[in-house]
Amino acid sequence: MSHTPHQLTEEFPQHVDAIARLKAEDAHFAKLVDTYNEVNQRVYLAESNVQPMEQLAEEQLRKERSLLKDQIWSALSAVSA
Repeated sequence: MSHTPHQLTEEFPQHVDAIARLKAEDAHFAKLVDTYNEVNQRVYLAESNVQPMEQLAEEQLRKERSLLKDQIWSALSAVSA
């Protein structure tokens, strides 16, 4: 299988160290990251037709991924401020 797009290290390359640190120190942040990775993987599998799903379900997963990414960005911004 090829590289999964939208990995957090690609989305926030300037915050790789902060992501690792927050994952180790903050259980809520770690859960956000784990959930993001799971949802992102499901979106990728649907988009690549490895595990196809209905269009509405795929769109819902994309929205969930976007919400999680926003929450992660908020946490990273609070640390950077």
